[in-house]
Amino acid sequence: MKKRSRVLSSVLVVLALAFTLGGSALAFQDLKDEPAKDKIMALLNEGIVKGVDDSRFAPKEKMTYAQSVQMIVNGLDLNLDTVKFVKKPEATDYYTNIPNNAWYAEAFVIAQINGLSIPKDIDPAKKITREQFANLLAEAMWTKGDFAFIEIWIQIDDEDSIDNRYMTNIQRLLIAKVASLDDKQRFRPLDEITRAEAAAMLHDARKFVKEQAGNVIPKLPPAQHEDVTVSVGKISDEVNKVTLSWGEKPNPGYKITIRSIDFSEQGKAVIYYELHYPDPNMNYAQVIVEPKAETYLSAKLEAEIAFAGAGSKGFGGGSSSSSGSSDASDSSDSSASQSVSNM
Repeated sequence: MKKRSRVLSSVLVVLALAFTLGGSALAFQDLKDEPAKDKIMALLNEGIVKGVDDSRFAPKEKMTYAQSVQMIVNGLDLNLDTVKFVKKPEATDYYTNIPNNAWYAEAFVIAQINGLSIPKDIDPAKKITREQFANLLAEAMWTKGDFAFIEIWIQIDDEDSIDNRYMTNIQRLLIAKVASLDDKQRFRPLDEITRAEAAAMLHDARKFVKEQAGNVIPKLPPAQHEDVTVSVGKISDEVNKVTLSWGEKPNPGYKITIRSIDFSEQGKAVIYYELHYPDPNMNYAQVIVEPKAETYLSAKLEAEIAFAGAGSKGFGGGSSSSSGSSDASDSSDSSASQSVSNM
């Protein structure tokens, strides 16, 4: 009788362990044929994402803006630990359609103060597109450091459908293998993102940030090259276009590129740029050009430009661009940074 009791106890222990260790995997039967199953389960086990109930993850369901912001803030551990306030910030300080008591309100506040470009009048219940989610995810990643990227351009079959404001970040996510194209080389920017797609991108974003933690480029105090000017134009009530110009140059070998944008200081965006000079081994048409670089920022931010250094001659494939501030390889002609209030 005792032996039988011990056997029964052992069986119960095994079953208990099975449900404890593998309960989530067994419960979410709708992940059985999902390609991103392993990534989703990794996030579930870390408490980053949850199912829609105890038995379903609903991988094909579309994400709302609220769900996306909450997921990104949680997944990349955005917080306000280094920010001091006279009063506690509330959602209604920044948004017109987000109540302070909403379950996602705190995530929106954290996202806003960390520089994520969320429109003031956003409808949190609205479904979010793949390009919108990718852009917010990239902006959240860049708060973790200045990551260097090889200067390449990935061909996207439907790139004409991508909002110009999001293109740079989408290119960087593709280079980092956080995002991917389908078998027809399309990004499908205007499709509403599914829960499975969002979770897979978040998983790979976390992996990238962790693996690149030792390769973050150190920040420098802002400095500006004397020949570079900046102008700010209004795109909408929420978005401004910032244009950097290097003035007139004698041939197309002169280039200016935006290396990174630093959102570390509340209310400011420091745009670090590089200057690229003609390759002495190349023959250029002798025409007057005005090298320019453009980016898009939240209208709530004050734009400040900073000289990051001289890039490669002729702006070849060995040059790199990145997402935060950067080191200056040649700052001998630098002076104080130029600050421009958004219009």
